[in-house]
Amino acid sequence: MLSSKSAETVRATLPAIGAAIGDITPLFYKKLFAAHPELLRDLFNRGNQAGGTQQQALAGSIAAFATHLVEHPDERPDALLSRIAHKHASLGVRPEQYPVVREHLFAAIAEVLGDAVTDEVAAAWDEVYWLMANALIAIEKGLYEAAGTPDGDVWREYRVTGRFQETADVATFVVQPVDGDPVPASRPGQYVSVQVRLADGARQIRQYSLSGQPDGGLQFSVKRVAGDAAGSPAGEVSNHLHDHVRGGEVLRVSAPFGDVVPEESDRPLLLASAGIGCTPMIGILSRLAADGSDRRVVSVHADRSPAAHAFRAELRQLTGKLDNATAEVWYERPGDADEAAADVTVHEGRVDLSRIRVPAGTVAYLCGPVPFMKAVRGQLLAAGVGAADIHYEVFGPDLGL
Repeated sequence: MLSSKSAETVRATLPAIGAAIGDITPLFYKKLFAAHPELLRDLFNRGNQAGGTQQQALAGSIAAFATHLVEHPDERPDALLSRIAHKHASLGVRPEQYPVVREHLFAAIAEVLGDAVTDEVAAAWDEVYWLMANALIAIEKGLYEAAGTPDGDVWREYRVTGRFQETADVATFVVQPVDGDPVPASRPGQYVSVQVRLADGARQIRQYSLSGQPDGGLQFSVKRVAGDAAGSPAGEVSNHLHDHVRGGEVLRVSAPFGDVVPEESDRPLLLASAGIGCTPMIGILSRLAADGSDRRVVSVHADRSPAAHAFRAELRQLTGKLDNATAEVWYERPGDADEAAADVTVHEGRVDLSRIRVPAGTVAYLCGPVPFMKAVRGQLLAAGVGAADIHYEVFGPDLGL
């Protein structure tokens, strides 16, 4: 992995790089987009750039990778790399883009740190960068080959053949390949990238979890993202899909990717979600029901109210189809919630796993807002679930738990 000489330099300079990385990453993106404006227009999420979350995620991944190299020189942080590689693969990131990133990232480091970036420091961090980049390139190559797209061209045109309004702000879209060829294989819990052409000509991309298994097509669900008074921008792609896609339109959709998928075993499974985080969980439950699984499954979901709960009926139906499954639902405002199924229990307030029995040996999958996942993760640890058995999916840049 990292050479001993570079390891010493990285260890010595990591505090300075870490302290300055909040200045380095915004400057990096400024330089990158000035040289390649098409990347901001057609590849990077403009909302995440405006909100600063993409900069935070990049800073965190670089710092985490470098720290791991220094503290565990004989190991590679595969969990971190796998998550990034799946995101990259869903966007069709190519090996030739990594030198471009390196050029502008190192220009930003040199500008921020000035004379502190000696030739020795630059060489050590160059080694860190290429260890990370080449590992990602190798993983992404394997993902492309597994998806049947060895050249990295993951995109196909799909026609929208169905739209279903789940709640006031969640819609499900069913799409089928325009070329009539079979849809690519997918695993429960995975997502696809969807690219749309916006009014200003930009071709923006977002990832959406697969929420079902229609014959001959793909199904994903989208929550309309509204702006707020705090300055968070409205979702460009989600609002476009809600307002302009009714049926018959053609969208560019990637092959399915995503590494947060249930392992095949007989261990108890706990699926915890909040809000639109229910989409991958419904996809997982659909696959379990289709397979006739007798695995012990506990579904935990949190929402504002029954009316806001997307796939509420499907959760009840799928739980009923599985012989050894139960669902625990928490609503902030239960109102007239009436779950007719004996295996679905409604609670008021926020999720509190101390009120239910978490089976021994449970492996858990979480999806929802980061504060929700942090709280649930803490409750699972308190219930005896091992840290290595708690997996999570995030919509957008991964800022960690």
